[in-house]
Amino acid sequence: MMEMKRNQFMQSAAVAGTMLAAMKARAIENAELSARKNPDQLNIALIGAGAQGRILTESCLRIPGIRFKAVCDIWEYSQKYTGNVIKKYGHDIKIYEDYKELIAAHKDELDAVVVASPDWMHAEHANACMEAGLHVYSEKEMSNSLAKAATMVQTSKATGQLLQIGHQRRSNPRYIHAIETLIHQEKLLGSVTTATAQWNRAKADDIGFPKKFEMDAATLDKYGYNSMQEFRNWRWYKKYGGGPIVDLGSHQIDLFEWVWENNPKSVIASGGTDFYDHREWYDNVMCIYEYDTPEGTARAFYETQTTTGRGGFSEAFRGTNGYIDIAEVPAQGNAAYREAHAPEWDAFAAKGLIKQKATPIKKASTKNVAVDVRVTAAAASWPLPVDMTKPAHQPHLENFFNAIRYGTELNCPGETGYETCVAVLAVNRAVATGQKIEFKKSDFHV
Repeated sequence: MMEMKRNQFMQSAAVAGTMLAAMKARAIENAELSARKNPDQLNIALIGAGAQGRILTESCLRIPGIRFKAVCDIWEYSQKYTGNVIKKYGHDIKIYEDYKELIAAHKDELDAVVVASPDWMHAEHANACMEAGLHVYSEKEMSNSLAKAATMVQTSKATGQLLQIGHQRRSNPRYIHAIETLIHQEKLLGSVTTATAQWNRAKADDIGFPKKFEMDAATLDKYGYNSMQEFRNWRWYKKYGGGPIVDLGSHQIDLFEWVWENNPKSVIASGGTDFYDHREWYDNVMCIYEYDTPEGTARAFYETQTTTGRGGFSEAFRGTNGYIDIAEVPAQGNAAYREAHAPEWDAFAAKGLIKQKATPIKKASTKNVAVDVRVTAAAASWPLPVDMTKPAHQPHLENFFNAIRYGTELNCPGETGYETCVAVLAVNRAVATGQKIEFKKSDFHV
């Protein structure tokens, strides 16, 4: 009996010792995890270190507590260029060609990954990161394939990892003020019946590359490219991107859905490869969306041109009582305009929601007569009072990092990005078929 008790004691002690060791190990692991998850610092990596990746990197480097641990790109030039920028800020980083090696080596120390690779790789890169337990900020467009874009939403839901899509105007304080406060809350414009937007660029040659950094055929083939020409100009090829309407248009078409708080019910479009005959995607597109609103059908016109920079890029939301011209660059648009018949806006100015209008007197001279032309109150601008003092992408990245740190709501989660993706990718289909595309509500949900 004594021997049995002794054996039981030894067994219990062994079990207790094992449990204690396990608890100690778990406590150490939790302490390390807690230290790593300290909201004062987030460790991140970058996949896709090209032009857009560098723009996002520069914004990340301005945000306190963000530390780069790794950078991945298949091109040596981008590895060195972006890597050197990050190192100048004192970040100790590893450089990778293969994103799988980056994830395997760093997943235990990373909190999030910024994905800025070409559109056709977004889903593969984002899904792999989320499956490894990492939050993802993915550049738009989610993908040039709706099926691939849907997998990003599904993976985010399945893993519980955050997925922010890079429609950065959603976090721009001037756009938030214009849309959420002036249009939605205060009804400054009355009923918004139409909207217009454009992004036009002057004629430009294909993007080149330094000959000493040319990738060999085997490397290009390994990563799915037929040539350096296609690699550097991937947006123009159907395998890799969606052309200007996707690359440029998605930023602004996303705003239409935000303004009307609804997905479009249809789109018609016209466009073509009329100038750059060696490029696959349309070099010009014009389209019209229709939206259902409580006041009836609203329409939005969008165009992108690549042979003229006339007008640059901007948006206008137009209602029964006035309209707002706005752009990421204030010089392109930063004011509201009241219709002559509309109620006075002085009360809105008194509350600081818009700036007081100016009615300057301009003198127009001709050869024979000088005429005073007074700008009427109806045509006078009421500037928006909210300034954007940061790089365009920084507030959107801050929103993403705050969602990780403090549980802040994402301004453009995967579900929202997918809805825009559906609307935008349909334009190329409308051009190709020459037919009006009718949407179903179910089209916008994964």
